[in-house]
Amino acid sequence: MYFLASNRDMVFSKEQLYDRIWGEDTYGDISTVTVHIKRLREKIELNPSEPKYIQTLWGTGYKFTAI
Repeated sequence: MYFLASNRDMVFSKEQLYDRIWGEDTYGDISTVTVHIKRLREKIELNPSEPKYIQTLWGTGYKFTAI
């Protein structure tokens, strides 16, 4: 959350988020990013199925937008 909020309105792919948050040398699954985004949305969004803060740009990645 901190990383996205600190880089407001910047778009990051799943791979970029994984590398920047967990590190390039970490072995894991990129789907970890999707799970964490879902959990963050459940905590901060009024309606997680229609997110206003953490937005998905299909085929590109995610971005944090402050309203």
